[in-house]
Amino acid sequence: MPELPDLTIYVEALERTVVGHRLERLDIISPSLLKTFEPPVSALEGRTVASVRRMGKRLVFEFVEETTGGVLLVAVHLMIAGRLRWKKVGTKLSPRMGHAAWRFAHGTLILTEASSRKRAQLHVLADEAALAALDAGGVEPLDIDAATFTVALRMENRTLKRALTDPRILAGVGNAYSDEALHRACLSPVTLTSRLSDEECAHLHAALVAVLTEWAERLRAKTGDKFPDKVTAFHDEMAVHGKFGQPCPVCGDPVQRIVRADNEVNYCATCQTAGKVLADRAISRLLGKDWPRTLEELEEKLPDRARRDT
Repeated sequence: MPELPDLTIYVEALERTVVGHRLERLDIISPSLLKTFEPPVSALEGRTVASVRRMGKRLVFEFVEETTGGVLLVAVHLMIAGRLRWKKVGTKLSPRMGHAAWRFAHGTLILTEASSRKRAQLHVLADEAALAALDAGGVEPLDIDAATFTVALRMENRTLKRALTDPRILAGVGNAYSDEALHRACLSPVTLTSRLSDEECAHLHAALVAVLTEWAERLRAKTGDKFPDKVTAFHDEMAVHGKFGQPCPVCGDPVQRIVRADNEVNYCATCQTAGKVLADRAISRLLGKDWPRTLEELEEKLPDRARRDT
């Protein structure tokens, strides 16, 4: 799922590409994408893109009617597999992956979703009040100090992983950068927020800010002046996210994981959990009740096939 650094790069690319340009037509071919019916999509035709911004994990386009100054807003949530592409004029939508196409005189902005489960969302909204109703209310991690972060984190007694990715608590943070921030802060993903001291909260805030800022800079450098076409949650330079079984860049021990349904949490047992291996359903199916407590025990107990997979 595109998160704060990825969406920041999208916003910057859209500002270069479509802001100041007149929309000729917005084609929507996926019935599941459009979540509103009033104002109609056709009301956007002929309006100029005045600005693009981020709200949480949504991209917000502001369209202005030049003669009257009237404003309409379009909020896009890419969810897990949604991506934006900048293509030449007249590009046709793929019937399998294509969702929508913003057609301009100088090019076409396409929304795709590479998944059989179509989750991306598009709202056409009449005003800022309607947009605010979509806001989950989480604070912006780059706009607050450690004290405000601590208050937000302690709103509910949740695990750190769940708290960091809850849009009601923090805006724009998801699975990838929460893994990286927790590793940077040397904190377990399953530690409860109520058990963190003020100092640990401040340390986590600093780690999260550093991770989000550094990755925005990295992605900006990779993209340059081009439109980002390889937005992904997995990068070779990441420390633990998507690195199950690979060596931790800090201690060299293998990165571990916790699998829950479609979600996977990656962490380093040595750096984050004092060597304790956290319960993982994917491996527990192999080991049953004989769950290891340490990396050494895990290595000894894993069947040869599972050990090779890690």
